[in-house]
Amino acid sequence: MFSVCIFGKRVIEMSERCGWVGVDAIYEAYHDTEWGVPEYDSRTLWEKLILDGFQAGLSWITILKKRDNFRAAFQGFDPDIIARWGEDDVLRLLADPGIIRHRGKIEATIGNARAWQRIEIDKGFDRYLWDFVGGKPIQNRWATLADVPAYTDLSVEISKDLKRKGFKFCGPTIVYAFMQAMGMVNDHLVTCPCHAQVAKLAR
Repeated sequence: MFSVCIFGKRVIEMSERCGWVGVDAIYEAYHDTEWGVPEYDSRTLWEKLILDGFQAGLSWITILKKRDNFRAAFQGFDPDIIARWGEDDVLRLLADPGIIRHRGKIEATIGNARAWQRIEIDKGFDRYLWDFVGGKPIQNRWATLADVPAYTDLSVEISKDLKRKGFKFCGPTIVYAFMQAMGMVNDHLVTCPCHAQVAKLAR
């Protein structure tokens, strides 16, 4: 099975990809075109963090398959809209079979939208996050999946700060998965063709 990498003209053979990628085409596309790519848009960063929170206790492929449903149910993940929601909206979402129906995570999303607004007004959510690494992604060079940590001292620090600012469902492991997804760290294995391509995208 092969897939074209968005970053270059060569094709990626399944055996070359990072070992966490399954054989599902959605997973392959996510790995090849999105995971680890540095993201600098505040709203997109917020969406990624929220989806990582919903993934807690579940597989990421479950979230990927429901992502379009999430975007529809959560008004395109517009935090300014979600921040105004209340109990009626929680009940509506709890009745939606297209998403993860977890009251705690849904309520946390509403609270996280309000926390996002405060940070966005203060300095910008994008700048707030990227300041933790001086604006430049960390370029890791992991040889095997066993080398990749579940969390780091930095993800612990960011998690604590997010919680102080009102965020929920943002523990160190969730935050590290978010850091990987948003490209704050380049955790493609060095044997994966996307490692070098993602590194070139750093500002």
